[in-house]
Amino acid sequence: MPDANLLDHPLVAHHLSSLRDVSTSPAEFRCLVRRLAVLLAYQATKDLELEAVTVQTPVDQAAGKRIRQRVGLSPILRAGLGMVDPILDLIPEAEVWHLGLYRNEETAQPVEYYSKLELGRPVDVCFVLDPMLATGGSAIVAIEALKKWGVKSIRMLSIIASKEGIAAVQRAAPDVAIHVCAIDDVLNAKKFIVPGLGDAGDRTFNTLPH
Repeated sequence: MPDANLLDHPLVAHHLSSLRDVSTSPAEFRCLVRRLAVLLAYQATKDLELEAVTVQTPVDQAAGKRIRQRVGLSPILRAGLGMVDPILDLIPEAEVWHLGLYRNEETAQPVEYYSKLELGRPVDVCFVLDPMLATGGSAIVAIEALKKWGVKSIRMLSIIASKEGIAAVQRAAPDVAIHVCAIDDVLNAKKFIVPGLGDAGDRTFNTLPH
């Protein structure tokens, strides 16, 4: 199975250090997620299909290119929401298809509670968005739902992934490219990535226990 696409870049390393820091405020955490999502999207979209177009500049006509495929974003609620807007800034025409999943804290298994995948023609390529790829359970459920919908090209975008989570997704869906900013070695007894950054949803939405 192919390795995950690790985004090795000085800007990623710089922002990732602040993202992991327990003292980083929710407001700054959200900004850091946005920056890293943009960098991940830049890598993950490099092979999107283009079509030739001609545009009128103030001076003359110019040959150009536009994305030919229908692009979908599928954030895994709720933490994945923080990655949507920065990618929409890059691809304003992208369609957003929400998938609601939460982890049962006793079994560490994903539970689906919401899906917004309407019947009909699916998008050509879809990006599954989740800041943390821990066990891989939620990602696999999301990928299976998108495949059932009929999506032919699926890419997984996560800021931090565990080796276990990557391996699980690759076993279940070897055709899905995984793009990450960091790969951490282990999961703890509660199935949190170590060293990770804690609960990305709570840190994004300022709902940490007080």
